[in-house]
Amino acid sequence: MNPNFSYGDRVQLTDAKGKLHTITLKPGGEWHTHKGWLSHDDILNLPQGSVVETTAGLKFLAFKPLLADYVLSMPRGATIVYPKDAAIIVGFADVGPGTRVLEAGVGSGALTISLLRAVGESGSVASFERREEFADIARRNVSDYFGGAPGNWSLTMGSVQDVPRSPENRFDRIILDMLAPWECVGMADEVLEAGGVLLAYVATTTQLSAMAEAIKESGRFTEPESSETLVRAWHHEGLAVRPVHRMIGHTGFLIQARRLAPGVTAPLRRRRPSKGAYGLPEEESAADQLPN
Repeated sequence: MNPNFSYGDRVQLTDAKGKLHTITLKPGGEWHTHKGWLSHDDILNLPQGSVVETTAGLKFLAFKPLLADYVLSMPRGATIVYPKDAAIIVGFADVGPGTRVLEAGVGSGALTISLLRAVGESGSVASFERREEFADIARRNVSDYFGGAPGNWSLTMGSVQDVPRSPENRFDRIILDMLAPWECVGMADEVLEAGGVLLAYVATTTQLSAMAEAIKESGRFTEPESSETLVRAWHHEGLAVRPVHRMIGHTGFLIQARRLAPGVTAPLRRRRPSKGAYGLPEEESAADQLPN
C-alpha cells in the first residue's frame, strides 16, 4: 500500500475541532471552505499524517480514511452493520484468506466490504439481496471502495434459500443479516461444509430465540452461542479520565454455531433450563400455581 497520496485516493481532512471532511483527489481539483480553498495538487505525493493548509490559513490533518470511516460516511439504503459488529463477525466466524462465504442480505454493502477484505483474492463472497434498491447502493459502495467490482464477489437478486445445491457450490461460512434467518437453517445444512460456521445478525430477542431454537431442532449444528457488542469511548485530558457521555450501545445480537459432520449427533448439553423457559408442563394444573 502506497503511504503517499495519489490521484484517485480518498483523503480524510480533520480540522482542529475534530470535524471530518472527505475528498477524492483529482488533477486540478479544488476543495473550498468558509476560509479559503485547498488545491488537490498540493496534497499529491504527501505522506499520510501531513498538515495541509487552505489559502486563508485553515489547517487540516490529512489521512487516508480507515474502513470504519468509509463505512460510516458512505451512502446507505438499509441500516449498515456497524464497524464494531463487522469486526466481531469477521473474527468470531474466523473469516480469512481463502474462505468461501455466503452472505444474505447485503444491505448497503458495509459487511460485504469487510468480508471481501478478509477473504482476500483466494477467497470468495457470494451475496444475496431481495431488494433491488439496496443491491444498487451496495454495488456502488463496494465498487467505490475497491476501485471496481471485485472479481471474487457475486451479487444475486433473490432469496438465499435458492442458492444452487451442488458439490461445487459449497461454503465455509454463512453470514445472515435478515429478518427471518431461521428459515435458512435447512439450506445451511445442505451447502455448509462440515466444521463451517453459521452466523446470524439479528436485532431483537424474539429473533434471537427463534434462530436458537431452529438451530437446536435441526440437530445438524453445535449448541448455538449468542452475544452482543457494546463499545464505550473514553475522554482523557490530563487527570480528567472518564467515559464519554454517548456510546455505541446495542445494535444487534450475534448467534453462531458450527456444522457437524454428516450423520453425527452432538451430545446433549447437561444443564437445567431456567424456570418458565419453555412454559408450564401440560399436566401441571392451575391450582398448583396458587400460593400456599
